[in-house]
Amino acid sequence: MNLDFFLMLLEAYGYLGVLLVSMIGSSTIFLPLPSIAVIFAASSLLNPVLVGIFSGLGSTIGEGTAYALGFGGEKIIEKRWKKDIAKLEQLFARHGGFFMIMFLAMTPLPFDIIGIFSGTVKYPFKKFFLATLIGKIVLHTVVALAGFYSIGWVLETFASFS
Repeated sequence: MNLDFFLMLLEAYGYLGVLLVSMIGSSTIFLPLPSIAVIFAASSLLNPVLVGIFSGLGSTIGEGTAYALGFGGEKIIEKRWKKDIAKLEQLFARHGGFFMIMFLAMTPLPFDIIGIFSGTVKYPFKKFFLATLIGKIVLHTVVALAGFYSIGWVLETFASFS
């Protein structure tokens, strides 16, 4: 999939397109797709706060694939990374898993690892979904607002290079 496909979804479906782009971009495990760039650009056409909400929801739904992978592959994952999982479980217990998930969802770091871990340790899906949703909405709203306020400058800068 390329950027043109995502832009076509955005133009054809508006906010639903934003949701779909984010969902597809987040459902791939360890394979980054350019959904953040589309969110950045979408805010020049659509309300940036609504772009943040819809793309955050889509991204959260897409992260369910990582959770499902961890949930379904628990035996294999625990056998291979038993010590690492035990350390992460201690961190979750000490610092509150909900807030760790929420905070990590607010960062552009690879979130798939957290989804796989949460599924592996059978962290309640509803809590995982809500914490991820809050974090992703914050992250995507920031990206959308950055796009809204700077897209003119970005386009002018790239136009001057050509």
